[in-house]
Amino acid sequence: MTSVLFLGALEIGLIYAIVALGVLISFRILDFPDLTADGSFPLGGAVCAVCIVSGINPWLATLIATFAGAIAGLITAWLHVSLKILQLLASILVMIALYSVNLRIMGAPNLPLLGETTIFDPFINADASNQMYVQPALVFGFVIVVKLLLDWFFNTEIGLAVRATGANLRMSKAQGIPTGRMIYLGMALSNALISLGGALFVQTQGGADMSIGVGTIVIGLAAVIIGETLIPAKRLFMITLAVIIGSILYRFFIAIALSSETLRDIGFGAQDLNLVTAILVVFVLILPQLKSRFLSKKGE
Repeated sequence: MTSVLFLGALEIGLIYAIVALGVLISFRILDFPDLTADGSFPLGGAVCAVCIVSGINPWLATLIATFAGAIAGLITAWLHVSLKILQLLASILVMIALYSVNLRIMGAPNLPLLGETTIFDPFINADASNQMYVQPALVFGFVIVVKLLLDWFFNTEIGLAVRATGANLRMSKAQGIPTGRMIYLGMALSNALISLGGALFVQTQGGADMSIGVGTIVIGLAAVIIGETLIPAKRLFMITLAVIIGSILYRFFIAIALSSETLRDIGFGAQDLNLVTAILVVFVLILPQLKSRFLSKKGE
């Protein structure tokens, strides 16, 4: 693997680590099967790109995009909590609606950011000689800040209430926890992180596109499962760390697969990214079963 391919995979892996942390909140902590991610990821990218093109400071544009994702999460939570729509169906409805919303926001299927100032530009040399190092480093900084804030938040009284809501809804209600509010908060936080990932993604890739959200939830879940399989843990600090590592490893697996000479010889190429992703995710999903079988046989 060349250094360019390595740093590129690392950069995307770190961006999706933020997305995976958002997926962790909805699927694992809240026990809320949320497909809004496929809409909130491009929503963050669309809002950020439009703001930057309109002359808004890129840092402020990134923040606005994050809040846009939080609103999407709140709408999903509202459909479930207030209108009593099934969790999965509520998220699907919002995901579908966001496709049109994102198209409205951008005004076209794609929006280039070439020549526009992003959050990375002040740190990149005029000849872009250090771009491949600066972007992953800055995204890594975002990941560390997000991880530490989540570790802190979910150990506060409100954070523990959110965790309790996901662990046992009925018991939480019996203890006087406002479970509806906790679902609102958890879903807003989850989709805010996913939209933040989308905002960072479009700034590293040089533009927003309607198709960037396809498979976002699959990638996030794959990162969570890889992390849980490789680093089984019960402490939140280690769980979030495992998810970040899982996301990075996932992108490395994809990069290695697409650059493999063996796969190229049998006809695989860049156009088969989604196919390779699906195959890898299937393997990831059965990995815990394979691990348990191996450990049981080893015990025997």
